[in-house]
Amino acid sequence: QVQLVESGGGLVPAGGSLRLSCTYSGNIFRINAMRWYRQAPGNGRELVATLTTRGSTTYPDSVRDRFTISRDTAKNTLYLQMNSLKAEDTAVYYCNALVITTAPLDAMNYWGEGTLVTVSS
Repeated sequence: QVQLVESGGGLVPAGGSLRLSCTYSGNIFRINAMRWYRQAPGNGRELVATLTTRGSTTYPDSVRDRFTISRDTAKNTLYLQMNSLKAEDTAVYYCNALVITTAPLDAMNYWGEGTLVTVSS
C-alpha cells in the first residue's frame, strides 16, 4: 500500500507564506510525476503544480511566480512553497503521485487526504 500524507496547512494573512509537505511511503518502485492540487468549496479540483522525474516543473497562471514545487528524494518528501498568498488561494490542498509499485507490480495515481490552507484578507 502506498500512502501520501500532507502537512503544513493553516491560517495565514494575505501576503504571507506557507510551505506544505507531502511524505510518501510504501512499495514504491518508481514515481513518474508528483503534483499538487487544490479544491475550494463550490469549485472543481485545480492543478497548481507538477514536478516530473526529470525535474521539470509547470504551473498555471493563477500561481506562477508565487508557488514552487520541489522534492527531497532522500526524505521521501514533496514540498509546495507558497509565497504572496491571496484570499483566493484558500482551499484544501492535495498531494498526488503517479506511482509504479512492486509486489504487486502496478501503476496508479495516489492521493493524500489533504491539508487546509486559509488565507485571510
